Amino acid sequence: MASTVGNAGGGGRQQFMVGSGNGSISNAPLIEESGDEVNQIVVPDKTSWKNFFAYLGPGFLVSIAYIDPGNFETDLQAGAQYKYELLWIILVASCAALVIQSLAANLGVVTGKHLAEHCRNEYSKVPNFILWVLAEIAVVACDIPEVIGTAFALNMLFHIPVWCGVLLTGLSTLVLLALQQYGVRKLELLIAFLVFTIAAAFLAELGYANPVPSEVLSGLFVPKLKGNGATGLAISLFGAMVMPHNLFLHSALVLSRKVPRSARGIKEACRFYMMESGFALMVAFLINVSVISVSGAVCSSSTLSEEDKLSCSDLDLNKASFLLRNVLGKWSSKLFGIALLASGQSSTIAGTYAGQYVMQGFLNLRLEPWIRNFLTRCLAIVPSLIVALIGGSAGAGQLIIIASIILSFELPFALIPLLKFTSCNTKMGSHANSTAISVITWIIGSLIMSINMYYLASSFIKLLLHNVSNIGLKAFYGILGFSGMAIYVAGVAYLVIRKNKKPTHLLAFTTSETQEAGVVDTCVTSLPREDIVDMQLPQRRAVLE
Repeated sequence: MASTVGNAGGGGRQQFMVGSGNGSISNAPLIEESGDEVNQIVVPDKTSWKNFFAYLGPGFLVSIAYIDPGNFETDLQAGAQYKYELLWIILVASCAALVIQSLAANLGVVTGKHLAEHCRNEYSKVPNFILWVLAEIAVVACDIPEVIGTAFALNMLFHIPVWCGVLLTGLSTLVLLALQQYGVRKLELLIAFLVFTIAAAFLAELGYANPVPSEVLSGLFVPKLKGNGATGLAISLFGAMVMPHNLFLHSALVLSRKVPRSARGIKEACRFYMMESGFALMVAFLINVSVISVSGAVCSSSTLSEEDKLSCSDLDLNKASFLLRNVLGKWSSKLFGIALLASGQSSTIAGTYAGQYVMQGFLNLRLEPWIRNFLTRCLAIVPSLIVALIGGSAGAGQLIIIASIILSFELPFALIPLLKFTSCNTKMGSHANSTAISVITWIIGSLIMSINMYYLASSFIKLLLHNVSNIGLKAFYGILGFSGMAIYVAGVAYLVIRKNKKPTHLLAFTTSETQEAGVVDTCVTSLPREDIVDMQLPQRRAVLE
């Protein structure tokens, strides 16, 4: 918990010190003035639409996760198997993502702490440890599609076997570290250019495939789920869109800006971050819709060759380049491979940052970025390598779907703390969620949990009835499975029912609070969190020295 001390400089202005969680206070002030603004993104303390450009960045880095190989895989299968019927999932997920990501950004802007730090301060050791383990599993589950997508890309570009490509993805850590010396922003611009290249190709192919507009609109606005297979794919689509690690990531990335700590400055920051997230997620939404529409239009075409029909029946990232053949010709495989490689590597950046923030927030522990990346990548490589060796590219593609489903089941354990923290007046003050936002977000969370439980229960019962013949084994697996579901429900219920106990000292006063504190008409400016900036720009310290 934060506390206030007088400024030793004689000016009488208050500073807020960062608590370590055990009652001690760090020597480093979270809020202070500094003339050294090297490598800082400073938001001018004036009302202007130009301030929006100072906030650009976090939303686009977060949106990378919405167009990663996991999204491409689930989009392709959704289109090939159900044509446009699951487009509404993308629309709902995108709208939900905008609301949820905005709340994550608000939490960081208002309190100066990201979601993982709030969890450490709020929960006791055992729940905090469990939440940390679940968050780490989510980071690894997010990294699996990146590993497999990169392996598929290497197969397309250089005809390297998928299992060899899985092993080679471990070297991407060294490549990223080499490129980071030129600045993360330049690296992200390069990757974004490559990803938008394939997006342009899909949009062009969308025009060539000429899907029936009424069917596309029907798929977007008329919910349909035909069968358990559609439910499972819908959950994986939602899991690939709204990822738990993104909530930790977004709430931390916003701490890298030097935002005016007035009530007006806080409101402006929250508003501009929502606008930036909206624009970035709209681009991701259009890309996902175009991928599903192209896959659905091409695979349902009556003029499809027998070879392409076979590809559509078992479509994965390694076979998807034929969808672009009409636009790109013989170069379709190469260009799709380049974009897939870019998508996987850009997602690796986001996953590495998220892993750093999760470990630092929950455990107050930091690792070097390359060590963190290497450990996460190794945990993702093991299952990917086993599946690639046994099941080939088809098995690897199915592993991406499984990883997306895992992410969907993990989402409540990041979403519920976020909703409770941002709705809490003792943590957010006047910036707490309105009643309307609270109702909408809790409805979203409830729907996610309900769909997850329905799919889990129905799939498990189907497995017991059709795949297990021995009555004793059925009873054993039944007890084991339903006990697991009961633990899952109990964990979710604990997070929902438990009341917040630890208040957060707000970084931005309301007008009345400012008057009581004796700092009337004074705008306090917060430095960006040094630990957050250093995780994003590992070369920054060397530059300053």
